[in-house]
Amino acid sequence: MLDGSTNVVICTHVNPDGDAIGSSLALKHYLERKGKQATVVVPNVFPDFLTWLPGADTILIYTKHLEQIRAAFDAADLVIVCDLNQPNRLGGMEEVVMQNSAPRILIDHHLDPNTEFCETIISEPAMCAAGEVICHILSQNGEIDNISENEAICLYCAMMCDTGAFSFNSNRPVIYEHISHLLARGIDKDQIYRNVFWTASEGRLRLQGYLLYVNMKVLHEYHTTIITLTNEERHRFKVKNGDTEGIVNIPLQMLGTKLSIFINEDTEHPGIMKLSLRSVGDFPCDQMASRHFGGGGHKNASGGKLQCSMEEALERVKAVIDAYADMLKE
Repeated sequence: MLDGSTNVVICTHVNPDGDAIGSSLALKHYLERKGKQATVVVPNVFPDFLTWLPGADTILIYTKHLEQIRAAFDAADLVIVCDLNQPNRLGGMEEVVMQNSAPRILIDHHLDPNTEFCETIISEPAMCAAGEVICHILSQNGEIDNISENEAICLYCAMMCDTGAFSFNSNRPVIYEHISHLLARGIDKDQIYRNVFWTASEGRLRLQGYLLYVNMKVLHEYHTTIITLTNEERHRFKVKNGDTEGIVNIPLQMLGTKLSIFINEDTEHPGIMKLSLRSVGDFPCDQMASRHFGGGGHKNASGGKLQCSMEEALERVKAVIDAYADMLKE
């Protein structure tokens, strides 16, 4: 399918993260190296700390570049859907993707992929990131030692972001075999880390202190924390795109914490509360997110949403936590 294509559109999920952007750009660079025309399109804006990635300035954003995206899909003879398992994760871009007649390839690592919206599915839930799935494909095809520095940078960033800098879901030795191939291309992994994690604005640092001191609720009996953020608070601290990334992980540093939940009011849709869930050990974030918050994800990192006020969301989240008391109180 790749060999027979000339114009490829690569698309990923709403609120794209480091794995989504890194994996999509890695595919773009790979296809362009093979003489293809490749365009990355995303449903909405991505964090500022990813704009340094090679090729990021060419990404088309559905909420900003609708006509260009429609033209790209009209010209496409292949569509690659990257780092998502359900078509509704395409957000507002779902219709334009699903109505396109070009064959679709799904490259993903989430549980329970929808097997009907792409002709070819490459889904490996055991892998740490879509970036690792791509490394595996390149390795199987004998291409891993031929990749460019730009491809290697994007793939390393993808895996680094989806594992919290290799601090979770990253115990499989093959991950580091892939990384050794990426390092051999001359990438500076330390600079990649700094570009992603050491770019905080003053507003982010002040917001972080405020959220931890004022807004973090510790449910000691349940070994759980809840952090909330409203749009009013976001405006007060002049929060920019990407400033809340990773906030949900911070409470897991607290000894004994099993579950951290971040309730974040949607900037584009006030009244929608986005939930990020992180856990350690065996607690199933994905189960909680899918059963109660209309979401899903991975065992230790998932997301969902609620349509209600922040006050109601907080009460509903506490009720769900109580339903998992046997697992959390252990």
